[in-house]
Amino acid sequence: MVTNGSSQNQKRCQRGSLTAEVMVALAILTAVMIPLVTSSLQDQKHTRELYLRAVAMEIVDGEIEVLAAGAWRAFEPGKHSYSVTAQAAANLPPGKFIFTRTEKTIRLEWQPDDPVAHRHIRVAREARLP
Repeated sequence: MVTNGSSQNQKRCQRGSLTAEVMVALAILTAVMIPLVTSSLQDQKHTRELYLRAVAMEIVDGEIEVLAAGAWRAFEPGKHSYSVTAQAAANLPPGKFIFTRTEKTIRLEWQPDDPVAHRHIRVAREARLP
């Protein structure tokens, strides 16, 4: 016959084993989840950079076509600040559009104000003048 004290010791031992198993399971889960979360955050940052670059490219491509069609004549040779009316420009981080005209070419580029944080987003297009 099993005594009452022995039964309590068995229950404590079982609870201790269960606690140890739960701790090991949590450690394994943590070891697996940390790299997954880190990778997901990096992917999210990279996707955001690609989106911002696509927005800047779309605006610059459209504006260079307008400039190449003849709007370049309104500018003297040299560098000029260029304003765009595209609503998508509001999605870009702080930055500026710069138009450069030489005797043979025109160039439009978007430069972020913080080139370190947004080094992959700088976009430029050039066209030859007729």
